[in-house]
Amino acid sequence: MAKNSLHIVFENDDFVAVNKPAGLLTIPDREQSEKSLKEILLEKYGSIFTVHRLDKDTSGLVLFAKNETTHKYLSKLFEDRKVEKFYLGIVLGCPANLKAEIDAPIAEHPTNKGFMVVHRNGKPSRTGYEVLIADPRYSLVNFQLHTGRTHQIRVHSKNIGHPLACDTLYGDGKPVLLSTIKKKFKLSKNEEEERPMINRLALHSYKLIFTDQHNQHLELTAEMPKEFRALMQQLGKK
Repeated sequence: MAKNSLHIVFENDDFVAVNKPAGLLTIPDREQSEKSLKEILLEKYGSIFTVHRLDKDTSGLVLFAKNETTHKYLSKLFEDRKVEKFYLGIVLGCPANLKAEIDAPIAEHPTNKGFMVVHRNGKPSRTGYEVLIADPRYSLVNFQLHTGRTHQIRVHSKNIGHPLACDTLYGDGKPVLLSTIKKKFKLSKNEEEERPMINRLALHSYKLIFTDQHNQHLELTAEMPKEFRALMQQLGKK
């Protein structure tokens, strides 16, 4: 998907829900180094308001309000934790408990700015998870965020010993290669080196459930990325 082509999951007069590709900023950074999703939406709609954001390397659902009233309403929903937030992630290995809640406070590292750690003096942080496809190499996990700390799923996954695949900050950062899964892997004749199956943070904002200001119950989903599906198919082959 080209970064400038929008994959709109849902929109009405009040807000738009976009399936953001990995590698695209949600909002402009301080350096203004590259175009963000918000700027693309501003060009399309003329006026747009940020409700919440995703890390640059995370793909999936992100909401933007089209007017100030909706912005205020949706922002408060997120603030009051009245939005159910679900993510799909691929972790290294497989957690011993297939379904559990991680309750571990998170704080910023004292000297490494932007790096978060589990620390007793941190802010309360809760993540529910359920392993959907278990494999000793890589597992597909459904995460539910009960709080919204920076890098929460990434930090909590690392904390239970199963960091997200391709996580350069909290994991080994290595790409997912078919050659590590398939015993009889051979490069095709016209390829000089293997192309990774996944070469970005394996985390996707999958589902948001909330009630809008007109009392309509909404359940929005951004389908699982095709590279996640491809990996699960390969793992399923014996």
